[in-house]
Amino acid sequence: MNVKNNIQLQPYNSFRTKSVAKLFCEPQTEQELSEILQSYANEPKLILGGGYNLFFTKNFDGLVIKPGMKGIKTLSENDEFVEIEAGAAEDWDNFVAHCVSHGYSGTENMSLIPSTVGAAPVQNIGAYGTEVKDVIVKVKAVEITSGKSAEFSNDECEFEYRNSIFKRTRNYVITSVVFRLSKSFEYKEKYVDLSHELEGILSPTLPQVRDAIIRIRTRKLPDPEVLPNAGSFFKNPILMKEEKEELLRLLPDAPIYNAGHDGFKTSAAYLIEKSGYKGKRKGNVGTYERHALIIVNYGTENGKEISDFVQEIQRKVYHQFNIELEPEVWIF
Repeated sequence: MNVKNNIQLQPYNSFRTKSVAKLFCEPQTEQELSEILQSYANEPKLILGGGYNLFFTKNFDGLVIKPGMKGIKTLSENDEFVEIEAGAAEDWDNFVAHCVSHGYSGTENMSLIPSTVGAAPVQNIGAYGTEVKDVIVKVKAVEITSGKSAEFSNDECEFEYRNSIFKRTRNYVITSVVFRLSKSFEYKEKYVDLSHELEGILSPTLPQVRDAIIRIRTRKLPDPEVLPNAGSFFKNPILMKEEKEELLRLLPDAPIYNAGHDGFKTSAAYLIEKSGYKGKRKGNVGTYERHALIIVNYGTENGKEISDFVQEIQRKVYHQFNIELEPEVWIF
């Protein structure tokens, strides 16, 4: 078991905030992970994927586990579908590229989302009308408290908007994910900006859709390697009917989408922009000039400076529109 002491976590989170982990490991197999969990049963645990959806405000007095399982393999296929298993440590966009290059559809709308395969189900990542839950068949994991293997069907993952059983309980380390993808593809118009990007192409192919989404995301979103950030910082709020009507009274042009179960979704980016925080900077932290939902780090190594700015935005939006913004990003 290769467990290290007092490891600096700054390279392991996309905001690049400083924090020291008392213990740190990168298990390469399920068996190694199980042995570590049993050997360090009494230590607090934190699971790290690509580090794109969290940052640190203080040291972590426990064991940080960064799963190292890699590999992509085909489990089964027929004329219509293929089932593929990918290790938790595989880079998400590399996995999407693999699928698209083989003509397998289902993940292309989630191109360029910064994540690992193992972190994708935790957050139920999604973009352009697709969520990862739409293509997951099974998630393989190890239970933190017992060190025993566990498997979850799609239903057992309890997927919700940017949520899952893994995020709610934080009691499992994902080791691999099984996906079911289609061997055929037909582009369907859903999003205006994507359709504009594909304008002039009569029947867009799978690679053309992926390339278009990459171009859009590259224009809109800052590269975390250049300008540290964690992507979309807040969830889009879900409103009840009364809240929706009150918001439209205050902001008649507010975007409203049916969210099912008598709920309505609105845009967090729109609310932040209307509160005057798009492109706003305070010290070494600010919102991105091209996208209000992205909080960027201009040079601080102190996570508290970022969390203070986050709370300032939350207070402002609540004061103006009586809506609470909930972070997508985990703050430790």
